[in-house]
Amino acid sequence: MKKILIPTDFSQNAEYALKVAAQIAKKNDGEIILLHMLELPHQASDAVGTGSDIPELMFFKNAAINKLEELMDEDYLDGLKVAEIIQFELAFDGILKISQINNVDLIVMGSHGASGYKEMFIGSNAEKVVRNSEVPVLIIKKDEGDFDVNNFVFASDFGKEAKKPFSKALEFANKFDATLKLVMINTPNNFKSTKVAEDTMKDFLSDFNVNKVTTHIYNETNVEKGILNFADSVGADLIGMSTHGRKGLSHFFNGSISEDLVNHSKLPVVTFKI
Repeated sequence: MKKILIPTDFSQNAEYALKVAAQIAKKNDGEIILLHMLELPHQASDAVGTGSDIPELMFFKNAAINKLEELMDEDYLDGLKVAEIIQFELAFDGILKISQINNVDLIVMGSHGASGYKEMFIGSNAEKVVRNSEVPVLIIKKDEGDFDVNNFVFASDFGKEAKKPFSKALEFANKFDATLKLVMINTPNNFKSTKVAEDTMKDFLSDFNVNKVTTHIYNETNVEKGILNFADSVGADLIGMSTHGRKGLSHFFNGSISEDLVNHSKLPVVTFKI
């Protein structure tokens, strides 16, 4: 986690994310890339290509520069290397592009979440980034104060495809010296006996060197509810999951548990791409 990207729209939630990112960067001798996306109306976007209305574009850009400079003066960024980027592009497209160009290790975003009609047909930028990002994405919902991860819940079915994202989750946990609480959620539609579930998790862990870990089986009506209730029951500081990055009709009909958690969890959520 040497290079951390923080998209900001200068909202309170974005600042919560920046405060957490600053703490992570300081613990890991890392640097921060502070990104603001200027999503202009269609006409203004055309103006970028035609050269007209440039004064209006510069007004928005200069206003963003001033706000970024104000952020740079915050005490919690003292001693950190911080780069500033302003991009004229749709937010989630720009975030992914900048993360790839700069080879970032982690994206930290603030989010209000989404629900109902907006969640189904529009989705939040955070949800779209979670779905498509190749690097881990940490979503922050509130002011976390001192971001100290002691109990890190990682939920999975612990199949073969979960090994790659789990290795990243393990690295993340080690940075905080956190205890990993691995949980398999048993639902009526996908039920496993205790023995089968325990054997599956034991076989999965045999490929990893994990010191601080506990394994759990939790029964609930659906996976998302099970993860949230389990995390609450063990006093989790962070929830981790892998994401498939489904798109199009597959995503619409199947949904994504990790994206649902991003929308509905009050705890920080970190996702790792399969």
